[in-house]
Amino acid sequence: MTRTDLDLASRALGGSVRLVSDEFFAPGEALLDPVPPVHDRTTFGPHGKIYDGWETRRRRSPGHDWAVVALGVPGVVHQVVVDTSWFTGNFAPEISVDATWVDGNPSADELAAASWRPVVPRSPARGDSVNSYPVGDRELCSHVRLNIFPDGGVSRLRVLGTAVADPRLLGGRVDLAALHHGGDIADCSNMFYSDARHVLHPGVARVMSDGWETSRRRTPGNDHLVVTIAGPARLQWMDLDTGYFLGNAPGTVRVTAQTADGDPWQEILPLSRVSPDAHNRFPFADPVPASAVRVDVYPDGGFSRLHLWGELDRDHLAAAVRDWLRLLPAAARAGVLQAIPGGPGDGPVHELSADQLLRLVW
Repeated sequence: MTRTDLDLASRALGGSVRLVSDEFFAPGEALLDPVPPVHDRTTFGPHGKIYDGWETRRRRSPGHDWAVVALGVPGVVHQVVVDTSWFTGNFAPEISVDATWVDGNPSADELAAASWRPVVPRSPARGDSVNSYPVGDRELCSHVRLNIFPDGGVSRLRVLGTAVADPRLLGGRVDLAALHHGGDIADCSNMFYSDARHVLHPGVARVMSDGWETSRRRTPGNDHLVVTIAGPARLQWMDLDTGYFLGNAPGTVRVTAQTADGDPWQEILPLSRVSPDAHNRFPFADPVPASAVRVDVYPDGGFSRLHLWGELDRDHLAAAVRDWLRLLPAAARAGVLQAIPGGPGDGPVHELSADQLLRLVW
């Protein structure tokens, strides 16, 4: 299985449109809908044709329109996709994208005053098309700003990249499988109906398709998925939510764990019954050292969410803090370093000891 970049802006991960210059014809929030845009030629409303996307009014003054997006998961962006599907005579002919890092939950004024850096220069966009733009910037970002020139419509915005967990939130017992903590799907036997990554999304599933479901197995064997967790850790229990899976939940599950890549898989949960449309909790007898977990479902089926609760190893947590600091923009990194008691101020990150790094963890 080839791992693909994550859509850091997806509403399914908590992404949101914070500010827009204009949304007269269609709301900015539609940009982040995880499902593909649809179109009905017959639908009209008080403001004109209804589009599944974001559309501004026709600009009669200098300037351009824009939308500010808070990423659901901060990270390093590799590619931006601007989808103009169904926008033909009213698409935005040119776009650019800026990015910034702002800690916490900034206000509109704080976002306006933030230090924005260009990650996609002003570039042409085609109508009724999926337009992809590579990003070479490798600094961490929490927000992006889509600029359209001069006005028009965009169906969807995808901000593809690598999630970088905020290590300050990884101290103590956390869900180490969660995408926003650095977990991901490394392998999956069958994703006929839906993507296995759905089980690592935050919150509860809204419908069955918001989970993972395999096709019906007609041959011997069983289906499985493999999760790489946030880092080397000790796992304490697993929550397997089969919400909305009634006639298609697995009959039983078995769980094995791997301490490091290439190590043998060790059973941590023997074959156990699963209840449909229920929250199934499976405590482990002792804290289990692991860096990856394999969940075998028998014989097939699906579930909506998977949570693996435990504590990261101290050395890995300190290394995660150091890596996170290196990815921060210089000004943001200096502010964080100055807040470390006994730290080096705005000095080099490599001078920080593990104890100093771990003082950042909440």
